[in-house]
Amino acid sequence: MQYTKNFYQIKSNEEIFQSIKEETNSVGYYNLPLQDTTIYNEYAKTVKQKHIAIIGIGGSTLGTYAIYNFLKKTNSYEKFLHFFESTDPMDIQNRLKKLDIKDTMFIVISKSGTTIETISIFKYIASLIKIDKTNCTIVSESDSKLTAYANQHKMKTFDIPKNVGGRFSVFSAVGLVPLSIIGVDIDQLLDGAKMVRNSFFEKKGYFQPTMEKARFFVENKNRFNINILFSYSSALEGFNKWYIQLWGESLGKLNINKTRQGLTPIGLVGPVDQHSFLQLIAQGTRDKTVTFIKVNDFEDSTTIPSNTIDGFDDLDYIDNLSFSHLIDEQANATIQAILDLKDIPCDVITIDKVDEYNIAKLMYNFQLLTSIVGKFVQINTYDQPGVEAGKIILKDRLKNNKL
Repeated sequence: MQYTKNFYQIKSNEEIFQSIKEETNSVGYYNLPLQDTTIYNEYAKTVKQKHIAIIGIGGSTLGTYAIYNFLKKTNSYEKFLHFFESTDPMDIQNRLKKLDIKDTMFIVISKSGTTIETISIFKYIASLIKIDKTNCTIVSESDSKLTAYANQHKMKTFDIPKNVGGRFSVFSAVGLVPLSIIGVDIDQLLDGAKMVRNSFFEKKGYFQPTMEKARFFVENKNRFNINILFSYSSALEGFNKWYIQLWGESLGKLNINKTRQGLTPIGLVGPVDQHSFLQLIAQGTRDKTVTFIKVNDFEDSTTIPSNTIDGFDDLDYIDNLSFSHLIDEQANATIQAILDLKDIPCDVITIDKVDEYNIAKLMYNFQLLTSIVGKFVQINTYDQPGVEAGKIILKDRLKNNKL
């Protein structure tokens, strides 16, 4: 008798924990919080340009942007960080207008060193100004064409480890080089990530909420296959974009039995999206989970004044409220409305304050969550064959069109 199957057994939390622990020997992002930051901090001191322009796309930029966007509203950085990601010609020209090209350090980031979007923009920038070791830094794999170009022109290079994928690379040179240059405390950043790492591995993560959350997602993936991140701060908009890449590109795969896996990520920002997507959550199909993210302390006392406009006496209950309190209550009201429905799974993450330590804790936690879900559904969390196929087609089309 022969027997075959196209389903898999969901493993125990302890088995998954042991598998993740073993994976730390081969997957590089787990140990990035333990690295020495001296090379980044020392190099940052040598960069005199006022404008720092990252040329990259996807994992080469999204994590850095998430951190920068979260911190910039409460910090006065002396340098300006710009992102050249898209091949949209209007976007390129608009971004160029915002910097002084003669006072700009260009940081070209590509793990492979041959990313079409990145090299295309880099070539265009090089037509506008002479690119040399005084105004260009390269972040790539040590044996890439981009690194070879940098070495040939004696440019400063930083290595992306081969066992660190782009969407998991924010705590490598990919994020630490530009962030240290503009003045972000990258030691505090790594301390936050390290706290989550150590808590998970030293306290046996199979007892922790991250493991339980991952198990819930997997056990209910056919019913609740859409995962919504509802972030109550515009400063988290960049984090939402980073999460969408991390979740979507990591988990949308064929598993070991060739069955299609995937949980669809959606990023919302409150309170704005209360007035659009919330209706779909509340009365639409019950196929969604919601994770709310709140900020406990915005460190901002801006208040709503009283008696500045006539005719709104019936709204006097908002007078003298701080906007921090208002947005917190908007989040609480939305959370309560969802809880009252009793059939939408949700959880709440509260960030203590807006700083490096707390954003890193949040990001490393989501990286761990992604890896754990990937282990549960038995996929390769760290490849992206669906994306690679499109890249191959694009290269073939461009080569053929040129002929």
